[in-house]
Amino acid sequence: MKIDAWLLEILACPNCRGALRAEEGALVCTGECGSIYPVTDEGVPVLLVDEARAPRA
Repeated sequence: MKIDAWLLEILACPNCRGALRAEEGALVCTGECGSIYPVTDEGVPVLLVDEARAPRA
């Protein structure tokens, strides 16, 4: 999965509006909530709060 840098600059966490960083198969919120959003096999981020996983402990 490759998310372009310019796209990461404009995307924000839909839950807390924090910045997102790309990890393997997901976008991770760097803000206060730490939600993990999946990215489809086609490279499309699913930025729905209901689809997010809880942050890792």
